[in-house]
Amino acid sequence: MAEKRLEEIRKVRLEKAKKLRELGINPYPSKVKGKPMPISEVRKSHSAKASRDDFVEVAGRIMGWREHGNVVFADLKDETGKIQLWFQKNSLGEQFKLLKYFDIGDFIYTKGKVTKTSAGELSVDVSDFQVLTKSIRPLPSTWHGLKDVEERYRKRYLDLILNESVKERFDIRGRVVSSIREFLDARGYKEVETPTLQPVYGGGFAKPFITHHNALDSDFYLRISDEMYLKRLIVGGFEKVYEITKVFRNEGVDYDHNPEFTMFEAMAAFKDYNYGMDIIEEIVEDATQKVLGKTVISYQGTNLEFKRPWKRMKLVEAVKEYAGIDPLSWQSFEEAKESAKKLVVKEEKLKGLEHMHTIGEVAAFVFEELVEEKLIQPTFIYDYPIEVSPLAKKCDDERFTQRFEMFAAGTEFGNNYTELNDPVDLSKRFIEEKKREKAGFEEAHQTDYDYLTAIEYGFPPTCGVAIGIDRIVMLFTDAQSLKEVILFPTMRPEK
Repeated sequence: MAEKRLEEIRKVRLEKAKKLRELGINPYPSKVKGKPMPISEVRKSHSAKASRDDFVEVAGRIMGWREHGNVVFADLKDETGKIQLWFQKNSLGEQFKLLKYFDIGDFIYTKGKVTKTSAGELSVDVSDFQVLTKSIRPLPSTWHGLKDVEERYRKRYLDLILNESVKERFDIRGRVVSSIREFLDARGYKEVETPTLQPVYGGGFAKPFITHHNALDSDFYLRISDEMYLKRLIVGGFEKVYEITKVFRNEGVDYDHNPEFTMFEAMAAFKDYNYGMDIIEEIVEDATQKVLGKTVISYQGTNLEFKRPWKRMKLVEAVKEYAGIDPLSWQSFEEAKESAKKLVVKEEKLKGLEHMHTIGEVAAFVFEELVEEKLIQPTFIYDYPIEVSPLAKKCDDERFTQRFEMFAAGTEFGNNYTELNDPVDLSKRFIEEKKREKAGFEEAHQTDYDYLTAIEYGFPPTCGVAIGIDRIVMLFTDAQSLKEVILFPTMRPEK
């Protein structure tokens, strides 16, 4: 029934477009005949007075339509705001008859004097207008609630038209990205671009998307990270570089995972992970101030304080505090494995232990399953086991590496470390990753021989830092799902 009704409306609107053409009016002109100004500027400059003698010009989409005999009121909306239009037959004459060809959803240009109606509504008393786009499909009358959530993501253009809060969320996203750029540019970082298609994927633990280049007859991978190329640039003589880019991981979709997402990553020569923790704090605190005007963010009913300094804990300390077990007390892999089985009660989670063969892997496993969700306030967890950190430099205690991740609201927001710049040590790490891959760990880091060659020419001490842009925007906008902060999230194709 709904489809039949929609088709009837489409036929009526197509007929209106036809009638306009017969009257010599193009319903899709390429040029606006005036010079419209933002509606927000009109409202700001005219709100104090009841009327003005000067004319204004505005253009936008019709979002409301009310006919009262020889008078028509319409709500016009552009990117900056909304204003009422007042069409009067007495002042428009024969042009008034054209209004019967207009519908909610059409784009129009209008010119007129600003006035206030008897109800006190700021309005444009229209003296001239032009159809700019005749809409053929009607806008949905209601667009909210869980029943429409999938449709909102698939047709984000409608979501943006009908839900002002959605547009505001993406405005905030843009300002967050801009604030990061401003912060880094002011400190001498250079923005760069690295390949999306890579012959060897690396820089993280993830399954890649594979594609084939016909001319080269070679398989390539959509990058899971840009890290390995940023480090090549440090070898090449850059000292501070960053990139804000799309990365792709062939993984599941849930509230904080999307196969295509945006990552900020930077490299700073002659720095270590202590510098990395400091600058991440500064970047995020600066963004909260610039974008929100405060350092406290209310997320899902909990206030998160991003003012420096944040809490810092070693991974083994966090496991001991939140899971009640000290990984340093484990004397063997079997003891660690049995301990983990007692702590992690969900059977499907325990399957991850099947591919592990070291104490360090189990410690990281227990942390991920039992500790991460408890890290609500901004927190750095550092000194990760060497077995799960193939690209990070060793600590003095060689069981651990100079790696840290930041957490807030029980979610991880970035993986960072002092980069391993010893090519001999890195070669050994790659060998260990191959063993993990053969043991069934599908996301093991691949051996990048060209990168090994590059750092043999000399790779200075370097710190790498990263922030998941989508996840941080979730916090800034109090969004429950990653899909809410990605304009066009990955969806199962409609049949």
